[in-house]
Amino acid sequence: MRVASLLPSATEIVAALGGNLVGISHECDFPAAAVEGVPVLTSSRFLGDDSVTINASVVSALDDALAIYDVDIAALRSANPDVIITQDLCEVCALPAAAVEEALDVALGREVDLIRLSPKTLQDVFDDIRRVGQALQQTESAEQYIAGAQQQIESIRDITAAAERRPRVLTIEWLEPTMIGGLWTPELVTIAGGLPLQAESGELARTLSPQQLDALDPDVVVIKPCGYNLTASERELDLIDRVVPSRWRCRQDNVFVVDGNAFFNRSGPRLVDSAQLLAGLLHPDLFPDFRKRFAGVTKRLKAGSGLTDV
Repeated sequence: MRVASLLPSATEIVAALGGNLVGISHECDFPAAAVEGVPVLTSSRFLGDDSVTINASVVSALDDALAIYDVDIAALRSANPDVIITQDLCEVCALPAAAVEEALDVALGREVDLIRLSPKTLQDVFDDIRRVGQALQQTESAEQYIAGAQQQIESIRDITAAAERRPRVLTIEWLEPTMIGGLWTPELVTIAGGLPLQAESGELARTLSPQQLDALDPDVVVIKPCGYNLTASERELDLIDRVVPSRWRCRQDNVFVVDGNAFFNRSGPRLVDSAQLLAGLLHPDLFPDFRKRFAGVTKRLKAGSGLTDV
């Protein structure tokens, strides 16, 4: 089964199930061994290199009905996939399914199994893994993976159920405008033993004004900009410093910046890792191994010192 994945999270799912990748998107970067040498089938227009510019470019493109992503028709034709995986959830985050359908008509002119993913909750993610497994004729592998992932999640939930306190947690998915992590993120916070603020499971990210932010007083803040690794986040340290009100008590020790490109924002296998990462941040006494394991992809915001190691 020849599979083209035009979504980073789907690429991770296909790799976890042992699928045969013949094409990927320009954003698919993990697992490295699975994507190395695989033809890239998409590209995107340059939107900028900071939160403010990127947001303005996206708004302008959508207002003018301009495509943010493009499909390489020649590369798609050469890849000749039997299955293509794309998404219907966000036209900003990845190539939308409608654009893929148009490219298929031009490139292949034949029926292809087009799988559209649009998960909003953890259960949706597991259901998508099941659907991908069925399309790849890897049903048993998919069920085994889902069972293992659910077991890891339940083990975290069992331990945090006995925690003496559940900190109030604000997750930030974009800096300017300030968007709060939605969809499956509130579930991850709950599993990790926290209380999600300004977010409900399955809801899209909410945008908060500076006044709305200032009215909050979270115990823990986790900043995980969509598409940003730690290096990209460090370039926006001044903006991060402005977004997090100085009066918040958590500014002292409990504002964290994590690799949002790798964790939290991709609806695939590493959501389990994301739950573990959160558990280590919220309850280091209960999960010291998690705290240590994810230290390399997590920084702490310290007043006057910038981002420091956890």
